[in-house]
Amino acid sequence: MWVFRFLFTETVRLLRSAEGRRLVWLAFLYGDRPRNQPVDVKFGRYTFRVPDALSFVWQFREIFVDEFYHFSTKSAQPVIFDCGTNVGTSIAYFHQTYPNARIVAFEADEHISAILQNNLKQNQISNVEVITKAVWTNQEGIWFGSDQSDSASIFSETDRKLVPSIRLRDYLLREPRIDMLKMDIEGAETAVLTDCRDALAHVQTMFVEFHAYLNHPQTLAEVVQVLEESGFRYYINTSQYRHAPLINHRYRGNDSMDLQLNIFAYRN
Repeated sequence: MWVFRFLFTETVRLLRSAEGRRLVWLAFLYGDRPRNQPVDVKFGRYTFRVPDALSFVWQFREIFVDEFYHFSTKSAQPVIFDCGTNVGTSIAYFHQTYPNARIVAFEADEHISAILQNNLKQNQISNVEVITKAVWTNQEGIWFGSDQSDSASIFSETDRKLVPSIRLRDYLLREPRIDMLKMDIEGAETAVLTDCRDALAHVQTMFVEFHAYLNHPQTLAEVVQVLEESGFRYYINTSQYRHAPLINHRYRGNDSMDLQLNIFAYRN
């Protein structure tokens, strides 16, 4: 038995939990679907419209199985800022785990935001303010380009367009306390966090998906410096295993990005 568990550790871990078993079933149902084709996906008590099934399966694993966004709070009504909400999988998790939370959701893509709002309405998820603007350092708009099937980036040159923006710092300063700041904004995180460095004192926990793009500086040190100066402890991991990394420089064979990290920041 120990040999089986050694060889199939990941499968055993997944099958031990209800959400892990659900992930296996979702992967079976939707993992081989053609990319970039809308489909209705059922998970738990929710039914979501998603523009790409495989991307959703990965989201479900990170959010519901690995619980990247789980945090501790003593607040009866925690305040959550969700920057880069996509179609709302993260909102479903927050709503399920913190049913009294007040959530502010930022989504830059107008089409994705429409899907998000419909998903919230169809699943009767309330107390969510959706802002269809990019999180940025000013209100003058920001240029985004498409990048593969499930993301866009400020560094991509493909199908670039100017989208409306908000200055996140202004929104942070309006709140006396923010229990969770989730940030998945595809390359804009370093500039935004640097701009917010004097507005993070009342933020209790953070999740930042860090990206480094080819032919652009790697700015991880700047992000870590902001976190340290703001009094956070942090943990960093990556969702990939890279064989021979000194010669294999690409993130999952990506043509535009060479590093993606998950940064979990918290206060003692």
